[in-house]
Amino acid sequence: MQFPESWLREFCNPPLSTQQLADTLTMAGLEVEAIRPVAPPFTGVVVGEIRTAEQHPNADRLRVCQVDVGQGALLNIVCGAPNARVGIKVPCALVGAELPPGEDGQPFRIKLGKLRGVESQGMLCSARELQLSEDHGGLLELPADTPVGQDIRTALRLDDAIFTLKLTPNLGHALSVYGVARELSALTGAPLVTPAIPAIAVTTNEVLPVNISAPDLCGRFSGRVIRDVNTQAATPAWMVERLARCGQRSVTALVDISNYVMFEYGRPTHIFDLDKIHGGLDVRWGKPGEQLKLLNGNTVALDESVGVIADDKEVESLAGIMGGDATAVSDDTHNVYVEAAFWWPEAVAGRSRRFNFATDAGHRFERGVDPMLTAAHIERISQLIIDICGTPQTACGPIDDQQPRVPASAPVTLRVARAAQIIGMPITQAQCADVFRRLGLPFTEGEGVLTVTPPAYRFDLSIEEDLVEEVARVVGYQQLPEAPPLAPIVPRTASAQRRGPFAVRHALARLGYLETINFSFVDEAWERDLAGNTDPVRLLNPIASQMSVMRSSLLGSLLHVLKHNIDRRAERVRVFEVGRVFLRDASVVTSESDVRGVAQPMRVAGAAYGPDSHQSWQGKQAAVDFFDVKGDVEALLAPRQPSFERIEHPALHPGRAARVLLDGQAIGVVGELHPRWRQQWELPQAPVLFELDLNAVMQRDLPHARPVPRQQAAERDIAVVVPESVTHGQLMNSVHAAATEGLLRSATLFDIYRPQAGNEAAAGMSAQEKSLALRLVMGSAQGTLTDERIDGVVKTVIDRLHQDLGARLRG
Repeated sequence: MQFPESWLREFCNPPLSTQQLADTLTMAGLEVEAIRPVAPPFTGVVVGEIRTAEQHPNADRLRVCQVDVGQGALLNIVCGAPNARVGIKVPCALVGAELPPGEDGQPFRIKLGKLRGVESQGMLCSARELQLSEDHGGLLELPADTPVGQDIRTALRLDDAIFTLKLTPNLGHALSVYGVARELSALTGAPLVTPAIPAIAVTTNEVLPVNISAPDLCGRFSGRVIRDVNTQAATPAWMVERLARCGQRSVTALVDISNYVMFEYGRPTHIFDLDKIHGGLDVRWGKPGEQLKLLNGNTVALDESVGVIADDKEVESLAGIMGGDATAVSDDTHNVYVEAAFWWPEAVAGRSRRFNFATDAGHRFERGVDPMLTAAHIERISQLIIDICGTPQTACGPIDDQQPRVPASAPVTLRVARAAQIIGMPITQAQCADVFRRLGLPFTEGEGVLTVTPPAYRFDLSIEEDLVEEVARVVGYQQLPEAPPLAPIVPRTASAQRRGPFAVRHALARLGYLETINFSFVDEAWERDLAGNTDPVRLLNPIASQMSVMRSSLLGSLLHVLKHNIDRRAERVRVFEVGRVFLRDASVVTSESDVRGVAQPMRVAGAAYGPDSHQSWQGKQAAVDFFDVKGDVEALLAPRQPSFERIEHPALHPGRAARVLLDGQAIGVVGELHPRWRQQWELPQAPVLFELDLNAVMQRDLPHARPVPRQQAAERDIAVVVPESVTHGQLMNSVHAAATEGLLRSATLFDIYRPQAGNEAAAGMSAQEKSLALRLVMGSAQGTLTDERIDGVVKTVIDRLHQDLGARLRG
């Protein structure tokens, strides 16, 4: 928002310089983003009146003008502007004047000279030559009542400054010059000038019928019929000037009046061509299939979530956003209908963005506009219309003011002790009361508390913290004590049984994986396909349609990274991520780090694609498979030894996926990507993925020292016949469960034998059996094992295998 300093000082004029005024507003939360002068510095330019303008004797496009600059004698000035004519008043640069610098950065000095043989005693200036605008079509014509000889900077108030404010969404009440002045008055104590808005005399009883069908859209609707106006009247120069300095170009007198009141009081209004309205108006929600051509030329499709103003035939306006083209005022307009309404902020918010444009009206209404002053502002607009566009026949009707649902202010209580705690400095009840009094907030006092009833224009005051903010910014942020924070330093010894997340990252990096960092919000299809999650945590306002839910698994993010690299001809990819996932869990309660109903555990996940190792002289390597990544998982968890069991997972291959267990507890999964998703993601080969609980990965066992055995170990190989369904894990669990009195050091499976079809009888096996060859390593710290003890260990292992798995020695 921008506005001229002079306009602000008409409402509130504290004894502060321009910079001090800007600093005061900024320190109160109304950040002054920029201050710029209305015009660059220049000197020696005064108001001149052209008394004569004759053709140059030696040039067709030049004129010799006699100019009165209030010095008695007329100046002879040669001018080439097409609008140089007798009687107009224009800026005149005298000899010795310095105009704004040009492209070379040097000021342009006016000298006495000759043009085509005729002496020129100065220069008549355009707006562009004074750098007031880019208009270079002719001389800058001044109002007829401008005093001749007056310095042009005084005549046009060019020593004014333009303030640009960067306001946060809670400061909707400051989106006007009067609103900023109201804040400035509270901050400085300077008096606030509130101009009286007298009622216009009603000269006709005509009222346009209006029906409010949607009170949840419009809480108050005021309107007035004004007949026989001159819409071709020129907008006064003072209004054009103020609008320009607010960043708004002049359009027509009626449009300029509506815009002027919006900048003045923050009230967006709309002026309809009364003769183009069919019947009465209906304020309602839109209907599917309806369309509206707007004033900006766009045609938008409407639905039931968009508010509209419609007549008996068609939709005429987008409620609180922009008027329609069908009822726009034009030079042929004679009768108008002035409308000012209160639109509920939630009924306007976000609608402009849906149609890919923004308006000043929507910007204000979605933050909240005072519902109590609609009729007063119609009176203000009516007076301006009469003053600027009025004719002897102009007739004003009564204001039709309907109030189906005006918002009621809910009292908010401030605890003085709580305010002092939040602000961080001593605050008294008297100080708080003074702040509310200066801000014009009605309040009552109790013992240590103040209860404020927010005025209608303050939509941002709803909780205690809002009042604390008001106290802090009016008292002054610069008053806060500059005290360093105090916190006890308590040294903590990290547990030797737990490593940090960075140690996990480094471990994966040593295994050849590169870390990625991804968004926590993902495509809903990833959750459904890869995690089997049909009820993910949804975002209320996603930054993109494909990032609408919170992830409950890291696998989708890693697949997206894989796909991105593979599409760029990466042949070998190893990536991992350490991040948070979000799961619905009714047992979770709200705390400093948790949100009720949502569990947020940390996970570590990885993906491997391409050859199992880099290309070397040995030739082409085999593609990475389940066992390669299973080995990486075991290395990551070492020295703890995980176990694996077959699992069905929506993201993984049904026969090449396993659950990872530590001490019998499931901590994650590892497996090859399901063929369905490999085809959908268009991957040349299937990657292998894993996802583990980070807390489980960070746990580790303390090492225990063991004496180095002084005797050699003994080895025995056995082959046992077991059912085909027996897994390696079952076999090892049974071997180590045997009561070997600590003599069995290790067991290794080194061979699997299955007889050929039809040769089972010769091998002494059935088609549903297989032979597993084990190497048992035994030893003792007390001495060398005898054959009897070794045989006893082997027999114990075989008996245990027979008991658990039905195994027998192969003959």
